[in-house]
Amino acid sequence: MDTKILHTLEYRKILNTLLSFAQTTMGKKKAEQLEPSSELEEVKRLLQQTDEAFTFDRLKGSPSFGGIIDITASIKRAEIGGTLNPHELLGISNTTFAARRLKRQIGTLHEDELIESLFYISDQLSEQKTLEDAIKICIDDNAEVADSASVTLAQIRRELRGGEVRIREKLDSMIRSSTVSKMLQDQLITIRGDRFVIPVKAEYRSYFGGIVHDQSGSGATLFIEPESIVAMNNKLRETRIREEREIEIILQKLTALVSEQGEWLLYDVDLLGSLDFIFAKARLARELKATLPRMNDRGFLKLKKGRHPLIPIENVVPIDIELGNDYTSIIVTGPNTGGKTVTLKTIGLLSLMAMSGLFVPAEDGSQLCVFDAIYADIGDEQSIEQNLSTFSSHMTNIIRILKNMTPKSLVLLDELGAGTDPAEGSALAISMLEHMHRTGCRMVATTHYSELKAYAYERKGVINASMEFDINTLSPTYRLLVGVPGRSNAFAIAERLGLPGYILDYARGEVKEEDQRIEHMIASLEENRLTAEQEREKAESLRQDMEKLRSRHQTELEKLEQQRDRRIEKAEEDARSIVDKARAEAEKIIADLRLLAMEEGASVKEHKLIAARKQLDEAEPEKRRKTFKKTATAPKTRAIGPGDEVLVYSLNQKGHVVEMSGSKDAMVQLGIMKMKVSLDDLELQQSAPAAKPKQKPVTGMKRTRDDNVKSELDLRGTNLEEALMETDRFIDEAFLANLGQVYIIHGKGTGILRSGIQDYLRKHKHIKSYRLGNYGEGGNGVTVAELE
Repeated sequence: MDTKILHTLEYRKILNTLLSFAQTTMGKKKAEQLEPSSELEEVKRLLQQTDEAFTFDRLKGSPSFGGIIDITASIKRAEIGGTLNPHELLGISNTTFAARRLKRQIGTLHEDELIESLFYISDQLSEQKTLEDAIKICIDDNAEVADSASVTLAQIRRELRGGEVRIREKLDSMIRSSTVSKMLQDQLITIRGDRFVIPVKAEYRSYFGGIVHDQSGSGATLFIEPESIVAMNNKLRETRIREEREIEIILQKLTALVSEQGEWLLYDVDLLGSLDFIFAKARLARELKATLPRMNDRGFLKLKKGRHPLIPIENVVPIDIELGNDYTSIIVTGPNTGGKTVTLKTIGLLSLMAMSGLFVPAEDGSQLCVFDAIYADIGDEQSIEQNLSTFSSHMTNIIRILKNMTPKSLVLLDELGAGTDPAEGSALAISMLEHMHRTGCRMVATTHYSELKAYAYERKGVINASMEFDINTLSPTYRLLVGVPGRSNAFAIAERLGLPGYILDYARGEVKEEDQRIEHMIASLEENRLTAEQEREKAESLRQDMEKLRSRHQTELEKLEQQRDRRIEKAEEDARSIVDKARAEAEKIIADLRLLAMEEGASVKEHKLIAARKQLDEAEPEKRRKTFKKTATAPKTRAIGPGDEVLVYSLNQKGHVVEMSGSKDAMVQLGIMKMKVSLDDLELQQSAPAAKPKQKPVTGMKRTRDDNVKSELDLRGTNLEEALMETDRFIDEAFLANLGQVYIIHGKGTGILRSGIQDYLRKHKHIKSYRLGNYGEGGNGVTVAELE
């Protein structure tokens, strides 16, 4: 991309802002070197990285790059055999630690949120835990070689500390002496050139043997190393030399480890710079309140509320513009200082930002194109040195643009044809616009010439636009109006400023009638546009109100549904409790009936059955399932008689009529029970067979054949205890139903169930005999029992 265009559109100012959001030296370098790309896939990749970093920043906050420094120089010095100092080694350790931390943070978010590009970059960071630990063992947080670096160093430093203690004790005893203390300037011990000394008054120099290492500025104090500690200081000096040699050995070993990983570390530094740069783009997007644009390479551009990023958000007026579908060129007219130049720069700068992988300050849904180049002739660039006038300067730029542009270029022209005779200037402007339009490039141009309005109106693919001007305040609103040509407001402005009416009338008379018609037409268009815009705003307001109302109703509906669900759940729990209680009571009643039948030889008295029925009625739950009700209009086919199958409404059960008890009641057999039921509580289900003789009245519970009782029982899948209970019930029902033979299916399995069932049958009083099933009856998996 031409650097002059980048300067004209103030692209470098955006990069300076981006650079301020980078946290590392490597990230700042990449931000400084950022340039627009003309490859669609590359732009999409860069925007995807920015979008993923923006997602990370939104969900987890911006990651910290603290501790990461540019260690490139240190690594290269280690690779050529130099020895790294503790500060450099500590910087490498901190950088590798921060890289592992950043890799872990990105990996954690990638498990929940898809951030493939960031994960791909971070996953390539090498794990330098071994090197990091080796450095941390030897170098402390103050960039000093620690005692733990080696056993030898620890021993040497113990000797150093012991030697210093002995020297201090020796000197302490000297300065506390009354004889010596009066010769001292101060009673303290100090160090000069790694040697312990004491401050002695100059006049007592001869008293002390030893070495003078320094004196005060006035010469009154001499810093003397007493002869009694010279040997001790010498030994301490020798120990320090040993310490320095051991430290050098340790640093060389650590440097060798760094050199071994040098290639990986250099790659990590580049990756860390890339990640910092990507997150800097996300921070810039957050600062500008920018969004992700949709990109294409077909020359289509659509900005929704696009804002110039260098104008404060509280002052900027957003623009809506579309280019590349119905029209490929826009001619913008309007007064000076109306915002035409800012509009051009906004279109150009936002295109450059998107092509650089940056979010753009516009609403969601904005689309931008990847152009092969962007050309701009904006501003007055006249040059005294080159003897170029304003017109010449513009023409030089435009000639260069005409030479280099392609159908995939974006051309931005400000004040086209200005700086020369209006007639010739407008003619030149139309000619250049026509050539560019035929080339197929995307173009936005601003002008003052009214002839260009007519050209845009007549030429297919070219459209007029204007910058709105408020006649009432005599000031521009800076709003771009596409489809409405700019009108001259000179007469209106002059009139509001107080120019006499007769002068204005004379001036209007000088204007051609055709020009006046055009002005009236433009005024009418603008009035219609304002009306339509007001209606649109009103409709949008209504839509928003309806949306809020719908949302509120939806919320209330959800609350009602939740309340309904809670009530249904509670009702189900209550019903379940009631059913469980009724079932337990019914089981108890049935058990009592069975016991009663066994005790009295299967003959139960009527009053006992009535009492049992009363217990069942009392156990009936208050809240129960709705039962069938007899409809008053339901016609009866015939009267109910003995042998008929009937439905008992109150019990919702089917049975057979045994006998009639008067004209209003009937004795009904319900399973093992027989009870008197009112005819109004019965509904005929199936008539008795015609050939069936009328049954005699029965007063007790007799063994009669019940077609509803099955002759086989399947016990597979039950344990022995459950199987015995089911078998007992089954034998009782079969006996009462007058069945001669029954089949008990227990399966083969381990034989436990078969043995238990047969032991039970052997002792049962109603069982005459039993055997295993024959071929075709189930074999060993079935026991066949004959009833008495």
